[in-house]
Amino acid sequence: MRIVAATKNKHKVDEIQAITKEFGMDVVPRDIAGVPDIEVEEDGSTFEENSEKKAREISALCGEITIADDSGLMVDALDGAPGVISARFAGEDASDAQNNEKLLALLETVDEAQRTARFVSVITMIYPDGRKIVARGECEGHMIYQPRGNNGFGYDPLFVPTGYDRTFAELTSEEKNKISHRAAALQKLRKILQEQQL
Repeated sequence: MRIVAATKNKHKVDEIQAITKEFGMDVVPRDIAGVPDIEVEEDGSTFEENSEKKAREISALCGEITIADDSGLMVDALDGAPGVISARFAGEDASDAQNNEKLLALLETVDEAQRTARFVSVITMIYPDGRKIVARGECEGHMIYQPRGNNGFGYDPLFVPTGYDRTFAELTSEEKNKISHRAAALQKLRKILQEQQL
């Protein structure tokens, strides 16, 4: 089953491909499907709204089954921020480093016990006939005081998943893809597809 990835984020596409190849899904980048190089405006107030919007718009452009991921980090001490604006927390064109710097500055006076957080991923699959499947995955953990590790992307160097003493950025791709929020969402998607025999 060929599925078009709505995201232009190469890191996300790589993770989705690595996880879904075990399911027998062939997830291809949108440029391979001939999708124009457009930005889908992420103006929803929830991960679900943004994920569905991206999947629907790209599916309409390519006429194929499309999968979209909207994901982000929710820090309890910051009332769930950065949340849906995780990628642009420090500004529209902010780098990962700038987003991390802003987050660390806001958490500077927060003690270790209060630095709980979770990564959230909402995966939406849209079929050309309009059918929709939504799956949400979360990964609990806590935020550290300084970035550690060179793998991963985004807030990975600051996030230690529960039960681990290493950040996402210190885990191998294989390790992260077993426990991540994105893996949890894709496993739920797989279960729904199996139950519906789609």
